[in-house]
Amino acid sequence: MTLSAWIWVATASYALHMLEEYQLDWRDWARNVIGLPVEWGDFYVTNAIVVVLGFVAAHIASAQPALALTFPALMLINATFFHVLPFAWTKGRFSPGLFTAVILFYPVGLGCYLGAAVDGLLDTGAAVISFGLGALLMAFPIVLIRIRSHPYFRQNY
Repeated sequence: MTLSAWIWVATASYALHMLEEYQLDWRDWARNVIGLPVEWGDFYVTNAIVVVLGFVAAHIASAQPALALTFPALMLINATFFHVLPFAWTKGRFSPGLFTAVILFYPVGLGCYLGAAVDGLLDTGAAVISFGLGALLMAFPIVLIRIRSHPYFRQNY
């Protein structure tokens, strides 16, 4: 499969992941386990943007592989730092999204990198850039959620 095809599969996998998170109440888990003051609106907007990023990544895969690989990097970072590691740190407390993170994100995310390698689009630079940008994308909404209560960012005056 080509990198583009893999990223389309990754986008579909992310949609299933969002469904699992929503149905199993990721918001309350995030509030209670990782202390993130998230609302459902944050979840909806962030995940809508993730879907758009998946579409863009699939379309630019052959021309900009490092940027396109940011999407599967985001998946792998999400799976590891927001599902598998919290599950381990809490000694088995379930993290909504854990099933799809393990069953879909790891194999499909790695499949994207394999697809890029088969297409001749993967080198060390692309891998490093993709994971760096993936980490920034993962951090961006969290930083915004954390700083929005700061008086400088409040718009209710």
